[in-house]
Amino acid sequence: MSITRTRIIPVIGLAAAAVFALSACGSSDSLQGGGSSGNQGGDDQSKTIVVGSQSYPSNEIIAEIYSQVLEKDGFTVERKFAIGQRDAYMPSLEDGSIDLFPEYTGSLLQYYDKSATAGSSDEVYDAMVKVLPDNLKALDYSPATDQDSYNVTAAFAKENNLTEIGDLAGVKDLTFGGAPELEQRPYFTDLKKVYGVDAKFEATADTTVDELVAGNIQVANVYSADPRIETEDLVTLKDPKGLFLAANVVPIANADKADEIADAINKVSAAMSPEELVAMNVESTVDQRSSADIAKKWIADNLG
Repeated sequence: MSITRTRIIPVIGLAAAAVFALSACGSSDSLQGGGSSGNQGGDDQSKTIVVGSQSYPSNEIIAEIYSQVLEKDGFTVERKFAIGQRDAYMPSLEDGSIDLFPEYTGSLLQYYDKSATAGSSDEVYDAMVKVLPDNLKALDYSPATDQDSYNVTAAFAKENNLTEIGDLAGVKDLTFGGAPELEQRPYFTDLKKVYGVDAKFEATADTTVDELVAGNIQVANVYSADPRIETEDLVTLKDPKGLFLAANVVPIANADKADEIADAINKVSAAMSPEELVAMNVESTVDQRSSADIAKKWIADNLG
């Protein structure tokens, strides 16, 4: 996943794109189906929490879970979903226009510190906390991740006995595909140094998974919560040497409101697994369920 975490989502077809758009539009409805907030908080503005999200389903689903949990806890929630990429929404977080946002530890660390070298989940989180502005506070990070990963088809993995990135060192004529900026990033430039892998690079951007499935590239850089890892039967290669920074889901909150929402939101973080995040993304993109419905079911199943 990238330095600014610009979300370049591999294409899954016009129909799925339409689903994304419908999901983003429909997500502003409350659990009761009207308006953008619950009524539990009345007119007490101190009990109003503005929750934001990026403009892609995985992030919006998490934001919707935050929103519904807070509503159950007596807060009024204003949803500001589908804002865009990090450069678009971070100013609103920093100036207090948004109170809570689902982020990703490694990507946010690199947003504030492009020279960061932390690798493990704990190291990345600790480093990220140190570089956050004083008016922002990180709550507990989740085991759920959505980070850069290298993937191959199940057939290619079986043919070459691949389970981790280092196994690629014995494979000839490899072409990696991904967003254009990947070619200049350590994820690709350090392959030889870290894992002894020689490879060419092809900028595939939105067609990365399609090119992989078609056999035009052998290895694809795909975000770990992308539902097509499951639906296209891809194999994510393990990264035991930490080539990729950990990117755990982490709630970033307005420091003035963080303490009063921490208990509710930290329970969400603790309960969410990587597998559940992928499954929820499949529900969104394949089953075409709304973010609100997916969130409601996840809360019922995991938080009661």
